[in-house]
Amino acid sequence: MLKISLRNTLVMLALTITAVLGTSAHAESRAALERSSRAALNTLIAQNATARELSTKAAAILVFPNVKKAGLMIGGQYGEGVLWRGDRATAFYNTGGASFGFQAGAQEYGYALFFMKEDAVKALDVAQGFEVGVGPSIVVIDQGMGNSTTTTTMQKDIYAFVFSQKGLMAGIGIQGNKITKINK
Repeated sequence: MLKISLRNTLVMLALTITAVLGTSAHAESRAALERSSRAALNTLIAQNATARELSTKAAAILVFPNVKKAGLMIGGQYGEGVLWRGDRATAFYNTGGASFGFQAGAQEYGYALFFMKEDAVKALDVAQGFEVGVGPSIVVIDQGMGNSTTTTTMQKDIYAFVFSQKGLMAGIGIQGNKITKINK
């Protein structure tokens, strides 16, 4: 049986927080975040036909071009993103989360949320943040599902695409994620 002392747990938590949030302390400027977010969205749309089709119908698209995640029993993740309405950046958000369980590793990835209804966009600012898994229904599109889905069969509030994964993170655990509006 695996025994973890409180001291070891606190050390792992401190290392995880340092690894994840330490890299985020040098947050991108507003202009740099807009550029990296726009480039990530353009690449996703160019490479994924479902994302391309949804982008023409979405009320808004929230793009987190670079989320960093790390963990060893206790994990954390952080990234900043831009809410796009057409070609205009209208707001900025961060995404942060924590996890606990049998996990180890580090990775970077991007993700985009395609908000198909105005009510789903409004949910971003309700209750001081948007918790993924709570509120409007979200469907995560992976490569296989994206190839077999058409926009006429897509009737949900939000569609999420994960892209540009680098690194390795494995495990099983309990995880939470929250998106919060920030000033840039």
